[in-house]
Amino acid sequence: MDYLLDTHTFLWFINGSEELSDKAKSAIENIKNTKFISIASFWEIAIKSSLGKLKLDIPFQELKFLAINNGFEILPLTFEHTNRLVNLDFHHKDPFDRLIIAQAITDKLTIIGKDRNFAPYSVKIIW
Repeated sequence: MDYLLDTHTFLWFINGSEELSDKAKSAIENIKNTKFISIASFWEIAIKSSLGKLKLDIPFQELKFLAINNGFEILPLTFEHTNRLVNLDFHHKDPFDRLIIAQAITDKLTIIGKDRNFAPYSVKIIW
């Protein structure tokens, strides 16, 4: 199965947080699954960290190493993703979440995340 982690899911996973559900952790740790982290997540983390809205326990530059070392692929933004974004209903206004939703719909990925604002979209979600 192909999964796209929401930003908080990625951070909770690499930090070993108990906030991560058993189902989410199992899907992430299953080596048969392909797991993606959106470049939008790194953008979100960088912005929130630089504004003091997010405290990282590790240097930002280590996130890429941790992602790759844990078997994640970094999903770039493409024109097709932005084209989907242009036509995405405004059930949710967070720009980073909207990018992740657009990527998941376009690439037929299941999102691993806890955000209830994703539910109105035609995207599969597990938590």
